[in-house]
Amino acid sequence: MKIAILDDYFDTVRTLPCFAQLAGHEVRIWTDHVEDDETLAARLVETEALVLIRERTRIRASLLQQLPHLRLISQRSVYPHIDIAACTRLGIVVSSDMHPGTPSYATAELTFGLIIAAVRQIPRQVNALRAGHWQCGVDTSLRDKVLGIFGYGRIGRAVADYGRAFGMRVLIWASEASRARARADGWTVAESKSQFFSTADVVSLHLRLLNATRHIVTAADLSGMKPTALIVNTSRAGLIEPGALAAALRAGRPGLAAVDVYEEEPLLDTHHPLLDMDNVICTPHIGYLTREEWGISGSLTSSIRSMPTPPGAPPMW
Repeated sequence: MKIAILDDYFDTVRTLPCFAQLAGHEVRIWTDHVEDDETLAARLVETEALVLIRERTRIRASLLQQLPHLRLISQRSVYPHIDIAACTRLGIVVSSDMHPGTPSYATAELTFGLIIAAVRQIPRQVNALRAGHWQCGVDTSLRDKVLGIFGYGRIGRAVADYGRAFGMRVLIWASEASRARARADGWTVAESKSQFFSTADVVSLHLRLLNATRHIVTAADLSGMKPTALIVNTSRAGLIEPGALAAALRAGRPGLAAVDVYEEEPLLDTHHPLLDMDNVICTPHIGYLTREEWGISGSLTSSIRSMPTPPGAPPMW
């Protein structure tokens, strides 16, 4: 079977144990990033199974119509970048491992790493030392500070646990159902969205990007934060109203931000407003980027084995 793997920037997939399950198949790995449909179609015209690494490439109807042999798309986690209606119309199966019950510990770990890096000014202190300066300021401790978790799903719960381990007071805001779950788990829930943003010393976003959550964090929410507060986004850039974060940081409320996600990715514009701010830490969407996160095996092979074979079609396995 002809299998294509897109956007494996560092040629990592072939080094994972799960890659051995594709032995005996014709596998082509692409390490660059291409969005042009014509270029992608030329590369994938013979592909029967397409493996996507999260949400790096948009799979649109205009591309799918040019791939006559494609019968399966295997996707790790959520798939807002795939035209599901077009796949259904063309008879292409989309298989996604939504890791039920298991959070992305990699994303939760990065979230807390960014929190520590921001409040302790670690990047700034490192750069100062490299420049020949001994200490460049007095930092802030996390103990007894309020950690606001916006969105109480699998990752939000993990970050809340990390906060408790650091002696932080955890405050939750989320949908009504999620707030009920948070109360049942013993967490403090904010009285309102505005009280949540005005009280938290650190706000961490852990929501899926849906129509109901797009731009759910407004300019007014940000302006209500403390001037000493930090906002962290390792979820999706679209959760925040366009342009609101940069404007709020320039206005001084909140005073700090740590961001791993952007409206357009990969972000290659070195003049992006957030990259020019000393009070912002930016990382290139690496929340899920660990060997352990990628190395969950079986998703592709089980999908191929379980999918029905159309009448008259040769076996795929």
